Amino acid sequence: MCGIAAILSQDGPVDAAALRRATQALRHRGPDAERTWVSPSGRVGLGHTLLVINDPQGHQPIASEDGRLQIIVNGQFYDFKRIRAELEARGHRFRTRSDSEIALHLYEDLGAGCLEQLRGQFAFVIWDEETGRLFAARDRFGLKPFFYAEHEGVLYLASEAKALFAAGVPRGWDERGVYHWLLACPDERLSLFKGIRQVPPGHVLRAGGGGVRLERYWDLPASPRRRKSPGAPPAAASAEFDRVVERTRELTEEAVRLRMVAGVPVGCLISGGLDSSSVLGMAATCTDGPVAAFTVGFERREFDESAGAREMAAAAGADHTVVTLSDADLADHFADAVWHAETLQYNTHGAARYLLSRGVREAGYRSVLAGEGADEAFFGYEFLRAATGASRGGLGPRKLLRILSGLLRSPRRHHPTLAAVSPWLARLALLLPAAPSLFTRLSGGLGLIQSVCSRDFLHGFDGYDPYRTYYRRCKEAADLSRREPARRLLYLWQHSIFANYHMAADRLDMAHGVEVRLPFLDHELFEYCNSLPLAVLTDHAREKHLLRQAVRSYIPDSVYGAVKRPFMAPSAVGVEGPLHDFLQDTLRGEAMKAVPFVDAGAVGGVLDGLGGLGEWDRGSVDSLLLMLASVAVLQGRWGLGS
Repeated sequence: MCGIAAILSQDGPVDAAALRRATQALRHRGPDAERTWVSPSGRVGLGHTLLVINDPQGHQPIASEDGRLQIIVNGQFYDFKRIRAELEARGHRFRTRSDSEIALHLYEDLGAGCLEQLRGQFAFVIWDEETGRLFAARDRFGLKPFFYAEHEGVLYLASEAKALFAAGVPRGWDERGVYHWLLACPDERLSLFKGIRQVPPGHVLRAGGGGVRLERYWDLPASPRRRKSPGAPPAAASAEFDRVVERTRELTEEAVRLRMVAGVPVGCLISGGLDSSSVLGMAATCTDGPVAAFTVGFERREFDESAGAREMAAAAGADHTVVTLSDADLADHFADAVWHAETLQYNTHGAARYLLSRGVREAGYRSVLAGEGADEAFFGYEFLRAATGASRGGLGPRKLLRILSGLLRSPRRHHPTLAAVSPWLARLALLLPAAPSLFTRLSGGLGLIQSVCSRDFLHGFDGYDPYRTYYRRCKEAADLSRREPARRLLYLWQHSIFANYHMAADRLDMAHGVEVRLPFLDHELFEYCNSLPLAVLTDHAREKHLLRQAVRSYIPDSVYGAVKRPFMAPSAVGVEGPLHDFLQDTLRGEAMKAVPFVDAGAVGGVLDGLGGLGEWDRGSVDSLLLMLASVAVLQGRWGLGS
């Protein structure tokens, strides 16, 4: 895991000083070494900061044997030792012991086809000095960040937007990106910043004589629709399910085992829930000594779940550390977490993750496994399970319409209903029959958000519906009509909130030079789960029954039988103290007043009314105010304009 930056100039030599500034801005991602390189032609510059995981001498860029190609990589390629041996058998000579180098030699042999052979989480750039062409790629799920911008005829690429600013890309808000973010529909191609875009997950970027082009190289395959067939005898059905369980166990074990291979000790992040406990249980079998496990805990008891994590750690024989946080800790580090994540935070999870990663690094670890992705692979979210029931007739369109109509008629003082915010989102709720609670939250939150936006900002989007735009683009790109309704919803989730918000945790972890490896987002395991009938994943009273059966021997009874609980971090609304004070100070400050798309007076009105909020409204207001605090932090740190 590292930081990468690249500059490509078509008309003149690259600015070496700008490249150094961009690379230095990523030093937290790679605190062990920093290198920059400018090509003999002067047309391209590559920068890299190194976090040593496999090779202390794995400095980059790395050149091919003939010097024609140069590569910089952020991320990890798993199963690299096998691939390296095959490449060496074909005559390739390696300069380092780093896993990164396999991508360079695979590209020599296969061109863009190298991506089919790469298994991991990555963003990389390859420069071909002979042809004058640049090839860049981002991993399938967007686990590693990758931003780019074109400014005055120069192409800039980097792991984080702050590096592009450091290189000289102008600082400003991207109003369309902000609008999508505020309405809970972040687009995987956009960012919050003017002129800065993301290489979407599963895409390559090519640049050279023909300009900049994005091409998709991978997408989650559409599962074949299965017609109802006569019920199989119970014994046959049981035997088939046992085979699925066994294959799931094998793929999960392999995903964990491959991610335990490193030149440094690898620990685990655990919450005590099924997903992270499964990973820890399997990881414990891959080492001779105890695995280091890390948990975030909270002084506010109603949010603290560290007791369950302690029980799992004891069962696995792990060396367990709990990083216990106070509200003051979260308030003091919220701004740093936002600056590193470069996203809007809906809650205090980001600050908690930022501080947990700091604790991991202080304990001497720089690589850990975590359980994210299991809810997507095994349909663990309640809204996905509800959509599955609807697609099989458990919650038909007529009943959904009645539920949604009642939702939209429910009184909402001070802000419009979901239908008023987005008539198309109301239709989307029927098209993608998710749990009503999902749309309840949207209904309450979106109107509140619009109530604090400036009129000019909102008028600029008259007639523009981000949900419609986003759905149509996904429909064209992924042929959503071939997917079952529940899998359509999963697809939209993965390419919006998941890729842009959940995976932004990478930047929180890498703020302290800690890489997090995610076995459940191994694409071979995920594709297998995606190929299964929905009934195998969801036809059980308990969520993720398939996963529970597959990992049964690795987890204690208490974890196997536990009901899923979402991870909750302390709220800022409704409790006097440091978080409340942080919001008041930040949202009434000068940075908030300088944000071009926010009505600071309306924000003050929301703050003035906090004392009269009912319990039901606090969740929406808490998310709204923390998002606005994120906006104020980014405005204050970077002085963004419109």
